[in-house]
Amino acid sequence: MKKYKIAVIKGDGIGPEIIDEAKKVLDAAVLNADFGFSYSEYLMGGIAYDITKDPLPQETIEGCLNADAILFGAIGGDKWDNLPREKRPESGLLRLRKELNLYANYRPVKVYEELAEASALKSSVVEGVDLLVVRELTGGIYFGEPRVYDSKKSYNTMVYSKDEVKRIARDAFEAARVRRKKLCSVDKANVLEVSQFWRECVEEVSKDYPDVSLSHMYIDNAAMQLIKDPKQFDVILTSNLFGDILSDEASMISGSIGLLPSASIGGKVALFEPIHGSAPDIAGQGVANPLATIASASMMLRFALHQPEIADKIDKAIQIALKDGYRTKDIASFGAVEICSTTEMGSIVADIVSKM
Repeated sequence: MKKYKIAVIKGDGIGPEIIDEAKKVLDAAVLNADFGFSYSEYLMGGIAYDITKDPLPQETIEGCLNADAILFGAIGGDKWDNLPREKRPESGLLRLRKELNLYANYRPVKVYEELAEASALKSSVVEGVDLLVVRELTGGIYFGEPRVYDSKKSYNTMVYSKDEVKRIARDAFEAARVRRKKLCSVDKANVLEVSQFWRECVEEVSKDYPDVSLSHMYIDNAAMQLIKDPKQFDVILTSNLFGDILSDEASMISGSIGLLPSASIGGKVALFEPIHGSAPDIAGQGVANPLATIASASMMLRFALHQPEIADKIDKAIQIALKDGYRTKDIASFGAVEICSTTEMGSIVADIVSKM
């Protein structure tokens, strides 16, 4: 039997809890399949710093490079906020993305029918929302040089090369091509030269995709339109900083940040993670929602391991669990028949998928 090598990075806060549930569902989903998983755990984030004084040990990089895919929980917490920037948990994730060339971040936002009322927006606004944010992940202001922190003057640099913009644009056009063939590129071309450059590069790539409708939108307007009329969007393409902000905003359309998965791809091995943080305030209480991590595991099956049929089963199992009224604390006010702990929700989804 084939065994896919999965590098598991549980991380900090609720990371270990939600990863355990995703693994539970993965194993249940392949009970009758002709393949399985071999898991190897690695350190990253605050826990890695506590043990090794490095938020991204070399062993983790090497383990990830030798894996078929990476399943990641979450990192960070107040405990490490006073460390130098290069020692903070988040720097480990930024470095890993760079080391593995994970330049494209895919964040789907789909509103479950059963949870339309959970959104902060009117259900009539969010019902039927199905969009994808494609965020450039290894360039822009998070990595640009020079960067200086000083008590009198500090600055960062937003920089993109033509190759960086064109490769993420091609990925976004390819994604739009198999969806509703609409792509909206978000920038700030009326103010920033780098955004003018971004727009020109995207226009150039669009010539190879005449079947995809391209539009442009300034970031401030896009933030407003995402709340006003999210159903107008199919694929949103944008830079590292803008994508970070817009994807978190978009997550609240679904009603809970605990519901949405993501994939970071581009290099030899891809990384899959929930978009939420480590939530140290609820760690160990058994109330974290594992569905985003379980959905991330589904994305791993679909995009990295090329097992779409098993991915479909997991996606369907999540929908059935929600339709049957199972809810974790974050979505307990909306159609709940039974309030579940983290482990209970994982077990419910695992039980459903095992019977498919």
